[in-house]
Amino acid sequence: MAFVLSEEQQMLRDSALSFASEKLPISQLRALRAKGEGYDRAAWAEMAELGFAGVLIPEEFGGSGFGYVGLGQVLEAQGRTIAASPLLSTAMVGASALMLAGSQAQKEAWLPKIATGEALTALAVDESAHHDPAHIKLAATKSGAGYTLSGDKRYVVDGGDADLLIVAARTSGDAGDATGITLFLVPAGAKGVTRTSLKTLDAHGAANISFAGVEAGADAVLGAVDGGYATLEAILDRARIGLAAEMLGASDAAFEMTAEYLKVRKQFGQLIGSFQSLQHRAAVMFTELELTRSCVAAALDGLDRNANNIAELASLAKARAGETLHLVSNETVQMHGGIGMTDVHDSGLYMKRARVLEALYGSESFHRDRYARIGGY
Repeated sequence: MAFVLSEEQQMLRDSALSFASEKLPISQLRALRAKGEGYDRAAWAEMAELGFAGVLIPEEFGGSGFGYVGLGQVLEAQGRTIAASPLLSTAMVGASALMLAGSQAQKEAWLPKIATGEALTALAVDESAHHDPAHIKLAATKSGAGYTLSGDKRYVVDGGDADLLIVAARTSGDAGDATGITLFLVPAGAKGVTRTSLKTLDAHGAANISFAGVEAGADAVLGAVDGGYATLEAILDRARIGLAAEMLGASDAAFEMTAEYLKVRKQFGQLIGSFQSLQHRAAVMFTELELTRSCVAAALDGLDRNANNIAELASLAKARAGETLHLVSNETVQMHGGIGMTDVHDSGLYMKRARVLEALYGSESFHRDRYARIGGY
């Protein structure tokens, strides 16, 4: 697939790269880790002012309607500095969920707030240690004109800071059934919602969330009752593609860091970049990066074209990006030698972020299996 950014998309990419370098450097992540904060509120306000939060949102709701390819450039730039921000959970996942299945009233209530950075969202889906979107036990019991939600969600990305929770609940059937799942929009401050922030490996925000008899009106349903699984998968595929773009950015930055080190580090009086074995390993990384870049570009373009094979594109991009980031983050640490094993050096931070991103919304094995099943194998 021939893929070239338009002039406007290239300008957005340049702006995002500049912002990430200046306002979201790795030193900021270290500062957030030391303070135990999930993201920099001042930086997020600036991102919203630049229009990053509203890239997907139509102009009628205060956004720019710039599309998924455009937002992918921002996510990739953010990935380069492994920045902690609500961009994926809010601008990608939250905005997509509302645009895919939201009523007019729900869109009017939340999309303008997302576009201005005023409201943050989080997708509450997983309930166990592994990603399994059909394994929903959290119960939504009919109560008058609405529902009562009871159950728990684990590792909700940005769940501790979100204003609006997009909750996958079971209104009928048993855990594992694709039918009987319904999505709800639940204000994070609703009575009965308890959030426990997590201290994460990669110093990014996440929380476990408990729902104890949380009341949700009929107007809180996102999409169709009992028919939310297809919408949930569509939302997750957008999250997976967004993560793949972020992972590509992290892989690129880690590779560049390693390539520069090979040019300056000496052993036995020679630059280690002159050693053929290291050259071969660097060549493998470069090749894998180019393959991943194609997969991510195809997936983002497919979203903008509303292609009929989004699920395949999403699983291909997520699996490919996960494998590449795993390889590059490992090689970055190893090629830097002893200093790469210390917390002082940034390579360790890339490895920790890599391990989280690999597992989030489905590991490489999850998506290889999913891709095969979609293909009929």
